[in-house]
Amino acid sequence: MDKIFRILSKILPIYWAFLTYMLLKPGVENLEYPFMFDGIDKLLHLCIFALLGCLFMATFPKIRFYWFMPIMFGYGLLTEILQDQMGLGRSFEVLDLVADTIGVIIGYFVFKKINKH
Repeated sequence: MDKIFRILSKILPIYWAFLTYMLLKPGVENLEYPFMFDGIDKLLHLCIFALLGCLFMATFPKIRFYWFMPIMFGYGLLTEILQDQMGLGRSFEVLDLVADTIGVIIGYFVFKKINKH
């Protein structure tokens, strides 16, 4: 399991950079696809931040929850503020921040569950 976590720790900076790019790139008109539904963007936020939380924990497995949450929440808040301030067709959405927060909490506890020996 340690070997897997070492591999995941190498993925974290790449994923985090890609995620930042995707969250801050200019907004585009969403096309309609059959699988799309109201709230799909919130579900995507939850999933991508759950993966971020899990990768972060794989990289820093000894970090305490009281340090993990401010780092992850701060990142989610910062990206929402930047989306609003950059003027690229995106805006601050509280529900995105809620989905981000729930996602990282899920990622944290999924990692803890998987990492129990």
